[in-house]
Amino acid sequence: MTMILSVGVQPGLMRVVTTLPSATEIVAALGLEPVGVSHECDFPPEVESLPSVTRSRIESATSSGEIDRQVLETTADEDGVYEVDVATLERLDPDLIVTQGMCDVCAVDEAVVADAVAEIDADPELLTTDPHSVEDVLADVERIGAATGREERAREVRTELEERIAAVRDRTAGLGLESEERPRVAIFDWTDPAMIAGHWTAELVEWAGGEYGLAEPGERSRPREWDEIRDYDPEVVIVAPCGFDLEQTAANRTDLTEREGWTDLTAVREGRVWAMDGDHYLNRPGPRLVDTLEALAPIVQPGPGDVGPPTEVARPFDDLDDLESRTLAPADSGSRGE
Repeated sequence: MTMILSVGVQPGLMRVVTTLPSATEIVAALGLEPVGVSHECDFPPEVESLPSVTRSRIESATSSGEIDRQVLETTADEDGVYEVDVATLERLDPDLIVTQGMCDVCAVDEAVVADAVAEIDADPELLTTDPHSVEDVLADVERIGAATGREERAREVRTELEERIAAVRDRTAGLGLESEERPRVAIFDWTDPAMIAGHWTAELVEWAGGEYGLAEPGERSRPREWDEIRDYDPEVVIVAPCGFDLEQTAANRTDLTEREGWTDLTAVREGRVWAMDGDHYLNRPGPRLVDTLEALAPIVQPGPGDVGPPTEVARPFDDLDDLESRTLAPADSGSRGE
């Protein structure tokens, strides 16, 4: 069940600028239309026509390894990965800017935004999100609701999300799983270098009925030695690179498939390797994290009659051939976002 996010329900209540996609989705879920968004904001679709207040210094039309190299170089200097369009920000005259302090690679961070605000006449409130768990995301819904005068709607959104989470957890509980019946799951949020997804991912996997032994709840995503992943020998693998949709993942999948020992992994041998749209789902800490959970459940614990997750969210790795044929070669594709 996908939550319908509508923009423009009560425009003009407050001039809100969002600097990352998850914040835009939360604001939209509250029934508000931002006056400005980030260059990465694309959902709900209507927000793509709104003014962008950020831009990236990274060339995204390249491979995952090259993107990582650019990120390392850019973060080593004083400029950083992102910049704010100060002229556009001043023109928008915001009352509130929703930004983030979680990761200066995923989206423009609060320090860059604060520097930009210092250059304009407006004096907006800055609301910084820093989620590392599902509870943090739900709390952000209420924090943003309070800051925009949409407290009641925020409570409704949170309740709806909690009910959907409970439905998945009840399904898992109903299976009466013993520990050995929970498959070892590994979720990659980058492929070159190999990175295991952190933050809220361990919670989602546990609720879906799996074991997530490579990261603790709330732990940050970080690169891992390939031997560590091989020793863990996941029984389910989900490839969901940050900023990559399914087509970009298809174009870069040899980052994993050509590694020594890939074909020896239990998940590969048993055909339990999936690709997920990491850009819009796993790595976007907004309302659609619950869509991610609902997609994980039939992957981790498939049941009789399960049709699997929606194909726009996730699909078996072996079914990526048709997507790859519509993309550029790995050296000429890819992006990295929140």
